[in-house]
Amino acid sequence: MQEVYSTDTAQPLSQTETSKVLRNTYMLLGLTLAFSALAAGVSMAMGIGHGAGLIMSLIAMALIWFVLPRTANSATGLLVVFAFTGLIGAGLGPIINRYLSMANGSAIIMQALAGTAIVFVGLSAYVLTARKSFNFLGGFVAVGMMVMLAVMVFLLGASFFGYQFSGLQLAFSAGIVLLMSALILYQTSEIIHGGETNYIMATTSLFLSIVNLFTSLLHLLGVTSDE
Repeated sequence: MQEVYSTDTAQPLSQTETSKVLRNTYMLLGLTLAFSALAAGVSMAMGIGHGAGLIMSLIAMALIWFVLPRTANSATGLLVVFAFTGLIGAGLGPIINRYLSMANGSAIIMQALAGTAIVFVGLSAYVLTARKSFNFLGGFVAVGMMVMLAVMVFLLGASFFGYQFSGLQLAFSAGIVLLMSALILYQTSEIIHGGETNYIMATTSLFLSIVNLFTSLLHLLGVTSDE
């Protein structure tokens, strides 16, 4: 089976090779975002509930934690990525439907989409133009991810027992925006400087950044709205 990335990590990648990884990453990212949006639309039309949406999101995370690392070096990894992004999109359906039920829900969703696009395009363009290395953010991103998961588990557990921490949830969403912005800077920098040679893994990382940006901005805008 043809491999989908360069396995020669002992030698630095040439400019042509890094450009190819970058081009493939953005091409696959565009396709997966479109596929995820389609899955979200189907989920919304079917009226899938929050419980089913959560289950699909958990299955999607299991795919990238346990399956993708074993398949990312082959074309099979592409199928895993599309399954992952489709499940994430379907899981977003109930969330988007909830906001659409609000009086100003459509405006909030459009603002969140616009904000996500501005942040992603702006940060990516900065890295690609300045050609600056952001590998120093690797430690911050790794620690931030662990803190994010810990706080997420805490909030889910508290919600299960009927406790609500509105201030913490708001701070958590703001922190996710900052963390995902750092991840976009780091991942894009890794691609153009040859630190990331697998466009499937790069696409997955950037896709997660975009989705988390969107949902966090959605929450922030929803909290600050009249609703």
